[in-house]
Amino acid sequence: QVQVVESGGGLVQPGGSLRLSCAASGTFFNIHAMGWYRQAPGKERELVAAQSTRSNPAYADSVKGRFTISRVNNTSYLQMNSLRPRDTAMYYCNVKLKLHSDSWYTNNYWGQGTQVTVSS
Repeated sequence: QVQVVESGGGLVQPGGSLRLSCAASGTFFNIHAMGWYRQAPGKERELVAAQSTRSNPAYADSVKGRFTISRVNNTSYLQMNSLRPRDTAMYYCNVKLKLHSDSWYTNNYWGQGTQVTVSS
């Protein structure tokens, strides 16, 4: 079984910073990609940043130059700087991984989310 747990959200003033963490644990072969999505009230879930083992990180235009995704082993980090009120949302971690070495497809897992609120 695979678990995905986010942490690091909270309340921050505009211009401030937060660092989110996402840890994947359990039994699996390897991780193909880890990414961060967010969903604000009344809006659809959107991609914020993603990082796979075979390509450079990708970012939404709205966060380029302010957010940085990184990964150490099975943990992904999202460093968020120069935060704006419009960044307020529930942030979710997504993990794409192979359960077995001979799997020809990846399985998709989501965390339960961590709330980020940017307000003065």
